[in-house]
Amino acid sequence: MLPRRRFEDAGYAHKAERMRLLLVEDDAMLGRAVLTGLKMDGYAVDWMSTGQSALHCLETEEYDLVVLDLGLPDVDGKTVLNTLRRRGKTTPVIILTARDSIEDRVGGLDAGADDYMVKPFDQNELMARVRALLRRRSGRASAALQYKDITLHPDSMKVEYQGQVVELSRREFMLLQELLVNTGRVMTREQLERAIYDWDQDVASNAVEVHIHHLRKKFYNDLIRTVRGVGYLVEKAG
Repeated sequence: MLPRRRFEDAGYAHKAERMRLLLVEDDAMLGRAVLTGLKMDGYAVDWMSTGQSALHCLETEEYDLVVLDLGLPDVDGKTVLNTLRRRGKTTPVIILTARDSIEDRVGGLDAGADDYMVKPFDQNELMARVRALLRRRSGRASAALQYKDITLHPDSMKVEYQGQVVELSRREFMLLQELLVNTGRVMTREQLERAIYDWDQDVASNAVEVHIHHLRKKFYNDLIRTVRGVGYLVEKAG
C-alpha cells in the first residue's frame, strides 16, 4: 500500500471549514493538479493512487467527500464505490473518468456516485462541483457575499452593484470572488491566476491585469488597489 500523503493549509481553513477529502487518482500529473486546487480551496486532502489504498483509507478514516478515478491500476474505481456504499457510507463521491458514453455515466451514477466528470475537464468546474456537493451535504445554501455596495451570488454567478446587475465574464466573476473572499490581504498575480485558470492552460502574462482593468471600469477604480511589486488588494470594508 502506498503511504498516505496528507496536505493542509490553515490559511484557507475559513473557506473550507477544515473539511477532509480523499483524492484517488493514479495519474501523477493530474493528481498533483487536482491536489493543488483542493489545497488552495482550503481542504485537508489524502491522495491515494491505488484502489486498495483507497479502500483502506475509507475503512479507517472519515471523509467529507471523495474524488475518485475509475481507471485505477489494481482495484477499479467502481469496485471502490460499490464497497463504500455496501458499508452504508453516504459520503459524496465525484467520479473522474475518460469513459464518456451514456452507459458509463448512468452506470457510475447508479453505482452510487453523486457526480461524474469526463477527462479532460475544467479544473475550476471540478472545484465548483466539490463545493456544491459539500454545501448540499451540509444542508446549507451558499450565502451571498456582501462588500459595501457589491453583492456577489456564488450559486448563480450574478453580481449586483448599487442594486443593479453587473454583467461579468466567468473569469471576471471568479477573480472578483477571490479578491472579496480575501479582503485585507494582498493577493499575488500567481495566486489569482491559480484561482481562475486551469493548471495546464497557457496564460498571457498580462491576463490578470486585463481582468482587473475591466473590473475597475465596471465598478470603481479604487475597488482593487495595486500593491506595486507584490500584487492586488481589496481593502477591508470600514
